Amino acid sequence: MSEEAPAPAAVPAKAAKKKKTTASKPKKVGPSVGELIVKTVAASKERSGVSAAALKKALAAGGYDVDKNKARVKTAIKSLVAKGTLVQTKGTGASGSFKMNKKKAAPKAKKPAAAKAKKPAAAAKKSPKKAAAKKPAADKKSPKKAKKPAAAAKKATAAR
Repeated sequence: MSEEAPAPAAVPAKAAKKKKTTASKPKKVGPSVGELIVKTVAASKERSGVSAAALKKALAAGGYDVDKNKARVKTAIKSLVAKGTLVQTKGTGASGSFKMNKKKAAPKAKKPAAAKAKKPAAAAKKSPKKAAAKKPAADKKSPKKAKKPAAAAKKATAAR
């Protein structure tokens, strides 16, 4: 019995240690990777855009540790392209050349009003699609049920 008592006591001690480590980590203050990339690309005056390698060099020159955060840089570049903040002029994924999207910068003020108007229409469109999708599924099930009794009847006639 004495062996069982220390085991439960050890578990809460581990949990307390985990809480201390998460609370003691200081959060880094400063701009995000995406913001740094946007600033770098905006500052560039190259016509064809800034290459991914040049972006990484500029981030490293600015004090960002690119070697430790390669994945963050890649995902930030991909997300900026997906959002439309950057345009990829060459390459695919997080490689190639990137420049600022001039078309997206102008209509930013119009988007919130347009997004609000689109949401109710999109919700209205989605509900009939869901109902329509459920009906064919129900239709598919009913012929299968009808086939089983017919197959059983065929077997019964074949046995006679």
